[in-house]
Amino acid sequence: MNHIATPDLTVNGRKYSWPKVPAVAICLDGCEPAYLDEAVAAGLMPALQKVYEKGTAHLAHCVMPSFTNPNNISIATGQPPSVHGICGNYLYEPSTGEEVMMNDPRFLRAPSIFKAFYDAGAKIALVTAKDKLRPLLGHGIRFDEGRAICFSSEKSDQTTMATNGIDNAAAWMGLPVPPVYSAELSEFVFAAGVKLLKEFKPDILYLSTTDYVQHKHAPGAPDANAFYKMFDKYIAELDALGAVIVITADHGMKPKHSAQGEPNVVYVQDVLDTWLGKDAARVILPITDPYLVHHGALGSFATAYLPEGSDHADIIAQLQKIPGLEVVIDKATAVERFELPGDRIGDVVLVSSENMTIGTSESRHDLSGLKEPLRSHGGLSEQVVPFIINRKIDALPEAPVLRNFDAYFYAAMAAARG
Repeated sequence: MNHIATPDLTVNGRKYSWPKVPAVAICLDGCEPAYLDEAVAAGLMPALQKVYEKGTAHLAHCVMPSFTNPNNISIATGQPPSVHGICGNYLYEPSTGEEVMMNDPRFLRAPSIFKAFYDAGAKIALVTAKDKLRPLLGHGIRFDEGRAICFSSEKSDQTTMATNGIDNAAAWMGLPVPPVYSAELSEFVFAAGVKLLKEFKPDILYLSTTDYVQHKHAPGAPDANAFYKMFDKYIAELDALGAVIVITADHGMKPKHSAQGEPNVVYVQDVLDTWLGKDAARVILPITDPYLVHHGALGSFATAYLPEGSDHADIIAQLQKIPGLEVVIDKATAVERFELPGDRIGDVVLVSSENMTIGTSESRHDLSGLKEPLRSHGGLSEQVVPFIINRKIDALPEAPVLRNFDAYFYAAMAAARG
């Protein structure tokens, strides 16, 4: 630990304590609370059971949309998308007319907790499963001073001291680079976290996994239970190293398929094309990322840009009549209700019901990579996530007041006590 006499830090309007022991947050991608319930009930997570007994276990709400990028960056900044600006994995930029991935740091509007602690003299370590998050999480941190490390499992063999704070992280780990579509991609993250705590000794550690397993397997399924049994081993190791650990998730996960195993989809672009003319409106799916085997770009949240001069209220009223669309609201309402940046969403925001997804046009979705019935996220039904701390925290609020992005507030608070 880097013991520095420093006052509490204020980051994005919130005050954070200086940790005396490592403050660790783990974002379990796609961890519907039922996954932990099933694995614990099966006796597969004795370390987590001990955490329950000596620590604090609650449920929290993630931010909307319940996708990876918005929630990881909310955890990293301690604030919702209205503050940090990341409101999806993917967006449309009206100024350029282009649809782009939202993984460039130019989209960030707030500094991270990691940068603030680094600037104050702390040691920082960040490990993600997929590389798409790494540039966002590590933005503003210097990696040439020996106090910061940031890399992904996916590209762990390509790391350099200048960019990541470590040369060839895979060789340092003594492990091969895992396949991107595998449980091993997440296990690499956990193993790296343990090794970093032992050898690098960071003040702040962030571990973020992939939801490959959760997209494919329901809670209690053998492969899902095997994943959480594996994770439990690392909980025990991290806990034994004296760290304060907060376990949360970026979103939950729900089945989105029919009884016959076919994806349940409302193709909203096709609907609007019929009403307004082909491509007069533009539907954007913020779940879109390069890893389409997971979900085929089908999630439960979408935004639509409507043609100039169209009757927005009438279009919204008609969309609200479509079965499977749980919420259809205008931009102003969505900005207030879901804490979104108004300049990065369309004229309409749509959220589907628990077992339904939203698509653009049926012809645009390649679902050939879906080998199991579709499981996905993005809606209100995936907003409930675990919030577990291996220390007792008195009077911790319940969801929806408790948010996943409160992770470092409570981690640092507990870690300040030693």
